[in-house]
Amino acid sequence: MNDSYIYVITALLPLSSLMLLLQTNPYHALVIQGISGAVATLVFAVLGAADVALTQALMGTLLAITLYAIAVRSSLVMRLGVLEDGAIKTDDESHLGQLMDDLRTIFGKHYMRLEVIPYTNTQALHRALMDKEVHAACARRDYDNQDLVASEDEQQPYHTTTRVRRLYDIMRTELSSPATSLTYVNAPDSGEEHK
Repeated sequence: MNDSYIYVITALLPLSSLMLLLQTNPYHALVIQGISGAVATLVFAVLGAADVALTQALMGTLLAITLYAIAVRSSLVMRLGVLEDGAIKTDDESHLGQLMDDLRTIFGKHYMRLEVIPYTNTQALHRALMDKEVHAACARRDYDNQDLVASEDEQQPYHTTTRVRRLYDIMRTELSSPATSLTYVNAPDSGEEHK
């Protein structure tokens, strides 16, 4: 009996694992993870370990992919705090809209989505940033709290402050919008606040 097909199927396992390691898009990695699990299930079934194949199919493939999908979906969100619509002047809506479009485009390149969370005043917005409810805060300069403002450039009506260094680096290098200036702040750990 010719068993060369077993070698071919078995060779797919390290190949799919290597593809998984080299993948940068988390959604493509999710698909490759499913392929890798299916190949492992097939290898176990072909080698006569039906019980291991069933366990791999249920736990290693279906459950792992479901949990991974939930983790990817929830972790790739950049939460941006802004002031509610009442605080935005009509003539500045185009600046803010353009800024939001630019941010969506930039973070889309990094497989992240932008979630805009409105706050009623700057104190609530600043508290949300420091309490780590949002990753960044964006407000008009004339509404900004002094803690959030680093410079007074009139060409930039908005000021964006982030507490995540990687997000700051991405926005600093890729954001070309003249509507906002950027600042990085180091939010205190919750343990430090209680001391």
